[in-house]
Amino acid sequence: MKPVRPLAVLAPACAVLALAACLPFAPKEPPMPTGQQDYEAVCATCHGPTGLGDGPSAAGLPVKPANLTLLAKNNGGVFPTTAVMAQIWGYSGGGKNGSVMPSFAPLLDGAQMVLYDGGDGIPTPTPVRLVNVAEYIKTLQVK
Repeated sequence: MKPVRPLAVLAPACAVLALAACLPFAPKEPPMPTGQQDYEAVCATCHGPTGLGDGPSAAGLPVKPANLTLLAKNNGGVFPTTAVMAQIWGYSGGGKNGSVMPSFAPLLDGAQMVLYDGGDGIPTPTPVRLVNVAEYIKTLQVK
């Protein structure tokens, strides 16, 4: 039997590894936006950057956008997370029933889901971006 030279085995193995390193990897999905980023992209135009209802588009609307900073105050000091999410979810079609609220389909359609308990003890599959926006709006509440 003929002796095997280590270089004769090592060189082709290194070449294969080097070529494999040059192959493109599967593209990474962009990171999921935060609740603040989604709020700024979708909500702030009307509700304003701080939630006061004074966004740049508010003046041209037939109905003034809600002041989102008073939601907890107007609910006995408790932020109504489930009601906020239901309100946003209700506008997933956008513009229904004469509403000027835009579609929230980018937050809801085909979204990654999370189990969310709205206080009734029943974890419900809910789009994570919807939960994140509601949690961000919670940070805008007056103290």
